Amino acid sequence: MDNSKPCIVQHDRMVLLECGHDAFEEAREQLSCFAELVKSPSSFHTYRITPLSLWNAAALGWSATMVMDSLHSMSRWDVPLGLIQDIRDLVSRYGKLTLVIDLNVPYQLILKSTDSQLMDEIIQRTGMLTLDMRRISMTELAFHVARRGWLKQELTRLGYPILDLAGYDDGQRLSFSWKEEGVNQAFQLRDYQKDAVKAFEGLPGSGGSGVVVLPCGGGKTVIGMAVMERLQCETLILTSNTTSVRQWMDELELKTTLVSAEIGEYSGQKKEVKPVTVATYQILTHRRTKDSEFEHMKLFNERQWGLIIYDEVHLLPAPVFRATAEIQATRRLGLTATLVREDGCEQDVFSLVGPKRYDMPWRQLELKGWIAKVDCVEIRVSMANDMLDRYHRAEGKHKFRIAAENPDKLPVIISILQQHPHSGVLVIGQYLDQLEWIAASIKAPLISGKMSQQERMGLYDSFRRGEVRVLVVSKVANFAVDLPDASVAIEVSGSFGSRQEEAQRLGRILRPKSLDNRAYFYTLVTKDSKEEDFAIQRQMFLIEQGYEYAIQIQPDTVERVEATDSYTEGGAVLQ
Repeated sequence: MDNSKPCIVQHDRMVLLECGHDAFEEAREQLSCFAELVKSPSSFHTYRITPLSLWNAAALGWSATMVMDSLHSMSRWDVPLGLIQDIRDLVSRYGKLTLVIDLNVPYQLILKSTDSQLMDEIIQRTGMLTLDMRRISMTELAFHVARRGWLKQELTRLGYPILDLAGYDDGQRLSFSWKEEGVNQAFQLRDYQKDAVKAFEGLPGSGGSGVVVLPCGGGKTVIGMAVMERLQCETLILTSNTTSVRQWMDELELKTTLVSAEIGEYSGQKKEVKPVTVATYQILTHRRTKDSEFEHMKLFNERQWGLIIYDEVHLLPAPVFRATAEIQATRRLGLTATLVREDGCEQDVFSLVGPKRYDMPWRQLELKGWIAKVDCVEIRVSMANDMLDRYHRAEGKHKFRIAAENPDKLPVIISILQQHPHSGVLVIGQYLDQLEWIAASIKAPLISGKMSQQERMGLYDSFRRGEVRVLVVSKVANFAVDLPDASVAIEVSGSFGSRQEEAQRLGRILRPKSLDNRAYFYTLVTKDSKEEDFAIQRQMFLIEQGYEYAIQIQPDTVERVEATDSYTEGGAVLQ
């Protein structure tokens, strides 16, 4: 045993990392490359090494030897032999199966392996020979290009990821460049953005599909545009909402020589198909009835796209996954702050969009000043006796909602507003009734799904100009809303234990700030309730990124504030 090392590595692929150890930060950074955080109590963090975490590491250049050397350097005891064998086996599977194009037969691909027994097993387990696939040698299988996505998805589920070397169609050419800034100087990418573009391109034959993981404010949109500029082809951009559509269009016109006639919006409001088309996931998954077809999926075939960008790829809906399986000959770039999917479909992102090509830890960007330094605080709020009685009588999800809508959170909100009298503040929540009551109480505007896109954009613009200092926002603001002046977020309720949502909400305040480049993220949780349990799960991804939540516990008695009261600042109603 060597107590100078920070980890205990177990035979069940779990790794325990001692939080108080001097080497904690270094070990956490290494583990995050090939393992996922599953628990984060104050003494030991628990990581799990999974097939997908190892395959993503392999795609980033990690070998089995590198993973094992890392574990040996951190482990107090010898790394279990069984785990060593598991790591060797799982990492070796990445690249054991390759997909190449058949130069002799049009529309035909070949699945290749150096292991004939593996090919026997795959054929037996998938019934490939009954699906118009034919074995052309002991180690090769030929099939039509239409099955490219299905095969990659199915074999990943079976534990055998395919290294896709079949290449991509170039698509229709589209010439453009970065706009000049200053005296004949084009827009400049940051070093890590250049690295991300290079990683997406990959080695000859191996790049062209995959995911770039960066925090909100890290410039994922710029990376998407840089890939477009490098490829010089017509591009379809899919994103989470109409606000994001407009932001992409504005950025393209601001930073590149593309003009409005070349950039189309395909959303609920407009249906333009142009050389660069920006669409929402919602419009693609719209259908008139539950049993009718998705009438807008034809967008994937409307033009000769050379690139499809999936913004917020962790939100990719199931119907779009199916469409993505059919367009594997098109280059695909996924952009996200976190690969966490609450539905467990990370493997589908891996197989159909591509492996993780680039990942920059959030805290590294913070240290370099590219995103704001954030103080995270969890404030545990007590419930009044009448609410407690109602809470204990309720069942299941009703308990969570009662706790989430605890009215005693309002005095805490007001206190936080008084602590940050000159900051741009977002009050973020899940339940509309709660948000309406809070907005009325503090006399702040509310943005929700009921509001028109034009009204939302108007309020966002007023916030950016400083005319409105506090916004109350529903989950419509979780994603892709660029509010660089927001430096305080107050989370009053959320979607149960969603790690994804927590990361996105914190991301709303990560844009670099002038002066001290500091932001504050408060999450209000009802003490000794189901909401407190879910909060631990919500915070998991951010803890893995190196954030720490300071815990504040409110006293059992707080002054109740009625909805008719308002928070005033210097005698004036807060606006």
